Amino acid sequence: MDLVVRSDAVHTPDGPRPATVCVRDGRIVEVVDRSATVEAREDVDLGGLALLPGLVDTHVHVNEPGRTEWEGFATATAAARAGGVTTILDMPLNSLPPTTTVAALEVKRAAARGQALVDVGFWGGAVPDNLGDLAALHDAGVFGFKCFLAPSGVDEFPPLDRTQLDSVLSVLSTIDALLIVHAEDPRELTESGPSYAEFLASRPPSAEHRAVEKLLELVARHSARAHVLHVSSAAALSLIADARAAGVRITAETCPHYLTLAASRIPVGGTEFKCCPPIRDEANQDQLWQGLADGVIDCVVSDHSPSPPDLKRGGFDQAWGGISSLQLGLPVVWTEARRRGHPLSDVVRWMASAPADLVGLTRKGRIAPGCDADLVAFAPDEEFVVGRLHHRHPHTPYAGARLRGVVHRTWQRGGGTLLTREENP
Repeated sequence: MDLVVRSDAVHTPDGPRPATVCVRDGRIVEVVDRSATVEAREDVDLGGLALLPGLVDTHVHVNEPGRTEWEGFATATAAARAGGVTTILDMPLNSLPPTTTVAALEVKRAAARGQALVDVGFWGGAVPDNLGDLAALHDAGVFGFKCFLAPSGVDEFPPLDRTQLDSVLSVLSTIDALLIVHAEDPRELTESGPSYAEFLASRPPSAEHRAVEKLLELVARHSARAHVLHVSSAAALSLIADARAAGVRITAETCPHYLTLAASRIPVGGTEFKCCPPIRDEANQDQLWQGLADGVIDCVVSDHSPSPPDLKRGGFDQAWGGISSLQLGLPVVWTEARRRGHPLSDVVRWMASAPADLVGLTRKGRIAPGCDADLVAFAPDEEFVVGRLHHRHPHTPYAGARLRGVVHRTWQRGGGTLLTREENP
């Protein structure tokens, strides 16, 4: 073997157990008894440290090219690796050009090549004027298509209205491509004032509820596949659960900030907490955790959406809406999950295997024979205070927080591979 890693708690698909993971040529060959004798170039014994599969974050805004001063592949993937994330999928907007054509996809791939420290895949974009580009983008290997139902915040990535959404789902159903949706109904949004209370009131739960309702109707009509991004309002969960029970092919995600931060604790002027949809109250947060426990919410991903500090200045009506958290997702979620009685295996499922399953990355997100050797040595009982981060800009709502769970080491089957959908049947 090239590598064996031993641990008292190897998190396999069947749960944690003492084991030895055997690796050759970047793949897991077998998982054997902890005390097994195996010849290997490198033999690492982690003792009581847990061995996790590398996390898969399917919601990352890298912003390169065009807005590299916001983040970039070098800094984003360094942050990912430091946080135990070994695969990311890059969103199609905030970069220039947005990933709405094959030519733009190639520009994005060229920007990532040689800079990425973890494996990177790409989403395509669905906007009003690229209906004819969707099939070609799918053939070029994007993992699906993102759309907005309300303004995205950047002019070059406009939202879809109901008729356009219907047309996009009609096309995607014929190629069985996944549509991932920022689901807020613009008719429910109002102008915000500078305070957080005013911002929160401007994006009520009804905006998500109405948008999800509309989406589910059209997905069912076309027998298409769709995924609701960053669910912040628990009011949408019953719609998703009922639709799934009726056979609609719908999945959903939420993010660490919705599970751990609360509107009542956002300080005056704390625009590092601004995101869309917004962080809501504690009662809503409890219901999101219940949605995870019940399986209505499938996965937890970062929605890492950074910006330069000057775009976070001003009131909540002016500041950029995005949270920087790519490096911190695992300890943030584990800290709260543990407090609520969830085992680490739940977090592994929500943040590794479920996102991998969402996009068909069959060799990612699990420690099992045949899977990529993306491994994380993790100390679940160690604590740290959030300080220096690898993100290009340091502002984050978690600054100074005391969190539980430290990544000690990350192994990857090479790292920096640009993934395509066809590589992962």
